[in-house]
Amino acid sequence: MRSSPKRLSVLLVGTALIAGVLGIGTMASATDPADGIPPAVAAAVNHTGHRMAASTQASGDDADGDGYIPAVPPVTGVVPSDATPPQAYFHEFQANCSVTHTAPDDPIVYPGQFGKSHDHTFLGNRSTNAASTTGSLYGGSTACKAPADASAYWMPSLYKGEQKILPVGPQVIYYKAGVTDYRSVRPFPKGLRFVVGNPMQTAQEFRAHKGFVEGWECGDSFFNTDFPASCPSRPDVQLNLRMQAPSCWDGLHLDTPDHKSHMAYPVVKPGTNDNMCPASHPVALPMIEFKMAWPVNGDMSQVRLASGRGYSFHYDFFNAWEERTLKAMVDHCIVGGLQCDPRGYDQNNPGRGAVLNADYLLP
Repeated sequence: MRSSPKRLSVLLVGTALIAGVLGIGTMASATDPADGIPPAVAAAVNHTGHRMAASTQASGDDADGDGYIPAVPPVTGVVPSDATPPQAYFHEFQANCSVTHTAPDDPIVYPGQFGKSHDHTFLGNRSTNAASTTGSLYGGSTACKAPADASAYWMPSLYKGEQKILPVGPQVIYYKAGVTDYRSVRPFPKGLRFVVGNPMQTAQEFRAHKGFVEGWECGDSFFNTDFPASCPSRPDVQLNLRMQAPSCWDGLHLDTPDHKSHMAYPVVKPGTNDNMCPASHPVALPMIEFKMAWPVNGDMSQVRLASGRGYSFHYDFFNAWEERTLKAMVDHCIVGGLQCDPRGYDQNNPGRGAVLNADYLLP
């Protein structure tokens, strides 16, 4: 019997135990790859820090409720590029998006279950809620500068005491090349979604996370895994965080039960300093990097996340870009080796032009 892409990852693992766990949705004994359990076995971790089984309820884009959403068509036959491209210091563009609303919803981890999650701060698509699907997000109203970016971005809400603190204005969301051969990067498939980080991670695990960049910072305080005890009380000082997402895709699934296993971080090519996608996840996609800033400073002892301490930070991405626009931005800015603003314009290379017009639309 020929296996569908949806079941391929289970078959590749090659044990009846794993197939049984994923097939019937029973409780797993571990919830994250950090526990030493293969990601395909790990049950999804909910955003309150409790352990949960893979979903067995049909909801949203997951018609049969098994946690796997297949890519149609799948992307197969890709070999990770280990080539060395022409030198280009930058290969990125910005998708600047503002906060739209907050809600205790998570359409990836808790699809269709309103109020099930801890509180999240949503950016980009204005309609994101527990019932969001690819169809409901695609073409929707957005707080991103490019109207074609109807993607949903969200993270745990930040509080100081009982006051919810929201980032003000457009936040920088980079789309970069995570692999050395930036020419091999292709656009996200429509409907791809994933979670970056783990609300249950320890401070040490957060620091060791492959997406960790500079941790929490404010003023002259950098590389903090938890919130600094204090930040300079000046109008120009905000609390900042940068965190990068995995950028290598298995080509088979738009989501998996743990919301991570279909994605992977690049690996180092043996004998070099070059990054390339692993054979298990051969498709190079843009690397998303959150660069968030919260208007809070002074005494930070009461600052917390809805998910807990500072090192519980994580975020979610649900792709709903209009395909032609995303491809044009990826091809011009990432594959083209440029440092682009949200219009796809590199001020250091004005002769290369811009992708979008003054209204941030594809001509």
